Amino acid sequence: MGKGKLAKFADMETYENVFQYPYSVVSDVEFPMRGHWHEQYFKNTNPIVLELGCGKGEYAVELAKQHPNLNFIGVDIKGARMWTGATLALNEGLKNVAFLRTNIEIIDRFFTKDEVQEIWLTFSDPQMKNPRKRLSSTYFLERYRHFLTDGGIIHLKTDSNFLFTYTCALVERNGLPVELKTDDLYGKPENQDIPEEQESNEALHAASSIQTYYEKMWLERGLSIKYIKFHLPQQGLLEEPDIEIELDDYRSYHRTKRSSLEKAK
Repeated sequence: MGKGKLAKFADMETYENVFQYPYSVVSDVEFPMRGHWHEQYFKNTNPIVLELGCGKGEYAVELAKQHPNLNFIGVDIKGARMWTGATLALNEGLKNVAFLRTNIEIIDRFFTKDEVQEIWLTFSDPQMKNPRKRLSSTYFLERYRHFLTDGGIIHLKTDSNFLFTYTCALVERNGLPVELKTDDLYGKPENQDIPEEQESNEALHAASSIQTYYEKMWLERGLSIKYIKFHLPQQGLLEEPDIEIELDDYRSYHRTKRSSLEKAK
């Protein structure tokens, strides 16, 4: 029988690779490692990459394995899920991955200017009813600008056609540089609109070489996986796209339909 939530939370209180600062804590206590992740935790100057909404942390762990010269931090508020990845990282002796349990709405309280080089958004909730809560919205992009290097990279990998269409429209509306975009990551190469440059091929490999548990389930159900890699300059006004997008005609694992609407902005 697996461990319960309370046992997992107790474990993580002792984990050296986990930092637990939910909103209620950070509102009263400043995060002491903000601006000092390199010297105080990773003990190197390698680039820092965040996975926001990391769930079980399996993606962050696999990225850390594939890229030993990069530092990774998985961020989520669901600690019981995060326990899986944090435990695996400890058992495998991975020193280039850590986990931060907090609300992503306050992510800029944990990193300072230019401290992060890349962000992964892996299978985020599309938040079809509330644009402000989408992790690729202008609301969040403005927060990422507080700590992401100028022109830093954002990866979005999703099963949601709604979130992918919304993000692509936002990127186009604001003229953000796109490095790679595909609406069928695992489709046949001849059917994909992907540049042939080596850098693009490497980006495609990075996005497709790791599959989470739920991603495999969605692929088995015949759902296509979408991916976009774009750059976020620190300057310039960001505007929301003014378009209506059809809601997803399916529900991802454990997502329920809460509205009778067919479209949303």
